[in-house]
Amino acid sequence: MTSSAWTSWPSREALAREFRTRARTGIAWSVRAALLTLMLWGTFTGGLFGPWEIVVGLAGVLVCALLAIAFFRTSLENRLWPSLGLLGLLMLAAFGAGQAGASVPAAVLWCGCAVTALERLPLSAGVPATAVALGAYAVVDTSDWVTTAVTTAGLCLAGYVLRLDAEARGNAQRLLAQERAARVAEAETAALDERSRIAREIHDVLAHSLSAQLVHLEAARLLIEREPAGEFRDQVLQRVVAARSMAREGLAETRQALSALRGEVSPVEDFLRQLVTAEPAEVRVEGERRALTAQASQAVRRVAQEALTNVRKHAPGARVLIRLEYQSDGVVLEVKDSGGRGPGGELAGSGSGYGLLGMRERAELLGGTLEAGPGEEGFVVSLRVPA
Repeated sequence: MTSSAWTSWPSREALAREFRTRARTGIAWSVRAALLTLMLWGTFTGGLFGPWEIVVGLAGVLVCALLAIAFFRTSLENRLWPSLGLLGLLMLAAFGAGQAGASVPAAVLWCGCAVTALERLPLSAGVPATAVALGAYAVVDTSDWVTTAVTTAGLCLAGYVLRLDAEARGNAQRLLAQERAARVAEAETAALDERSRIAREIHDVLAHSLSAQLVHLEAARLLIEREPAGEFRDQVLQRVVAARSMAREGLAETRQALSALRGEVSPVEDFLRQLVTAEPAEVRVEGERRALTAQASQAVRRVAQEALTNVRKHAPGARVLIRLEYQSDGVVLEVKDSGGRGPGGELAGSGSGYGLLGMRERAELLGGTLEAGPGEEGFVVSLRVPA
């Protein structure tokens, strides 16, 4: 046995109850409760103690239970001297019980201290504590020395076996946790590889196609501008310029989607400020800023884009306030315009349009909510998603 084995504590997985199965914990507590009940019933119903002595004895049992709980906590936290102090108080309680005539509870307490010290303390401290507890038990035991020797040897073996069993379970828990972490890392790597493959496909097909469209539309615009001015020429030029703008916006959004797939997403607040560069809009950021999940970040970006598109369609020239609030368990985006819509151009508060419907579905898929409707002045779109 190495020197570190004598000075090291049992692992937290071995000591903590949360790493044990429910069945094992339930059986252990049931056995303890049954043994404690039988021991107290046999001790206090034998006619050796009066009513007040029984009350004092039950109070002593309660104090010992609190000391045992405290010992379990300090040993779980690897605090040696507080653990030894609490163990000493339990041994003093056992000595007091023996002096009062409660020999059975005293013997149980001595034996419990011996086994627990060997199970939960470093061996350099647990072995001496066990020796003291079993030595006191041997002194107060009135049976023959063979029975006492066999009992003490059995208790030592039981304590060490419990220690080895706890360590084995702790090792199993650590291995299981490592295996789960490896599986999660493998799944994340596979997902990242797949997203990278999709990003390459989109870049090679869609981005190249949009870039080629931009080149051809720009060439068409230059050719049309050389033609003599006229109503037909101006209409064609207007449509070509609009198509070029749409292709440029589509290429920009495609690049943003590619960045999101590769995990290279810029902060949401920077995206919002870039989004309203040419708009009469204000961006406010509240709360403690932090990195959002990819899904939440994309939801905020898409809803902001759709809300600004609706403002351009239904309230051109209106001032827009975009408020982004970081909360403890999520993020809130609010897009509010100042109104100014013409007749027949107002959005329905029920969100029956495809744009609002798409935004609401995107929020609900993430476990969030989206509300859209008329505000005090204009129209308000409010998104909340967990992040």
